Amino acid sequence: MDKYEKKFKDIFSEIGKMVVGQDDMVEGLVIGLIADGNVLLEGFPGLAKTITVKALSDVMDLDFSRIQNTPDLMPSDITGTHIIQESGEEDSSSLNQDQYLQI
Repeated sequence: MDKYEKKFKDIFSEIGKMVVGQDDMVEGLVIGLIADGNVLLEGFPGLAKTITVKALSDVMDLDFSRIQNTPDLMPSDITGTHIIQESGEEDSSSLNQDQYLQI
């Protein structure tokens, strides 16, 4: 248990070098990551949401991509869509390819 505690402290320390005053957000992000869940960050512009997630991806050596949430965003816009043709073959080349993101 002590080795995990040290790793978490290291993560918070490294992110703290780039982002100040967002400890609760960082904690929530790490919990979401450990729980293999999804995290939706909402807030006013300029509160370092993108910078915090970018810092977390850098610290954990993960790929970073940003999805701008809009009112018309559909799940298939993120995950892509597969269509079964009449021939029974699956066609996804004409639509979005899977765009699963690490962070």
